[in-house]
Amino acid sequence: MVGGGQLARMTHQAAVALGQSLRVLAASPDEPAPQVAPDVVLGDHDEIDDLRRVATGAHVLTFDHEGVPTEHLLALQAEGVTVNPPPQALLYAQDKLAMRRRLAELGAPVPGYAEIESVDDVRAFWERYPGAVVLKAVRGGYDGRGVWLPDSLDEALSVAAAQLEAGVSLLAEQRVELARELSAMVARSPFGQGAAWPVVETVQRNGQCAVVLAPAPGLSDDEAAFAESLALRLANELGVVGVMAVELFQTPSGEMLVNELAMRPHNSGHWSMNGCVTSQFEQHLRAVLDYPLGDTAATAPLTVMANVLGAPVNPEMSVDERLHHLMARMPEAHVHMYGKEFRPDRKVGHINIVGALDGDRDDPAYVAELRERAERAAHWMATAEWTDGWSVHG
Repeated sequence: MVGGGQLARMTHQAAVALGQSLRVLAASPDEPAPQVAPDVVLGDHDEIDDLRRVATGAHVLTFDHEGVPTEHLLALQAEGVTVNPPPQALLYAQDKLAMRRRLAELGAPVPGYAEIESVDDVRAFWERYPGAVVLKAVRGGYDGRGVWLPDSLDEALSVAAAQLEAGVSLLAEQRVELARELSAMVARSPFGQGAAWPVVETVQRNGQCAVVLAPAPGLSDDEAAFAESLALRLANELGVVGVMAVELFQTPSGEMLVNELAMRPHNSGHWSMNGCVTSQFEQHLRAVLDYPLGDTAATAPLTVMANVLGAPVNPEMSVDERLHHLMARMPEAHVHMYGKEFRPDRKVGHINIVGALDGDRDDPAYVAELRERAERAAHWMATAEWTDGWSVHG
């Protein structure tokens, strides 16, 4: 697996259970995956020789991020390395403009968009969608980075001029009126078998995923079937092998539009580690190794995942002590820490809370109570402060 982050770390955990050995290409030994994986190659994913070193003798090469140059993957593929997902598919998760064009060709619902090569292109797009424009870097942006939401034409022109001068390729997209954001995760094997998890609702804060509600409350059977079938069709049409997340915008009228694609395990699938028959990490391995895919059914009416995001100031209480108190107060919390240094807003772990089996995810009180517990646990792990004012000392 190229990349030594938390996705590689959790994929390693799944590999152990399957009797497999995951080799990791990491930039440094203190990244999340090298802390727990015995087979680590230190190197740079931008260097073809480092990619060759990690691929030598491996059955398949896969990824915990989309940052590997396409030309390197095509070269490895030509040398006989099995690359999953193949670079011909991964391109559409790396290049947002290529993704938009391909999805439009396939008839998938997408927002209005345009390539931006000059400030005049921004002015023309603004005239099409006055005041409802998003500017995005074509490559490299994530978690709100590489995305600009200008409030005026002058601001849009200024952003575009600065980014184009810096050599950043840009596209403009219609800013969609949102009711909420959804994610439809699927897996596809080289044999062509596909599997879809229940569609989930994702809650974003400052461009970052903060909370996931799985399955999405208030989503009709027809809406869920539309999103799942769309994601499965796209995986098949694009030739994806492995796990893919299709991030969706849902408008107040119920319409769904494709926001972005991720061809790897994804933050919106972390709930599956405790709330599903087959986790996204095991499924990704099954898919890239061409094993039969696992059951994707949810095991509870609702599971809530809350990300542990680094606090503005790291608390004096150690992570171990925080974990001790959380386990004592909330024994039902499933804790997943990544071994990362705490920094403001950095994803350092997540908490899963699995709902009672007699609950109803369309009951707002059930959803609110479960979400409050998950967010309370995540906030405690980040800040050593209980949101409800509770004190271990009485």
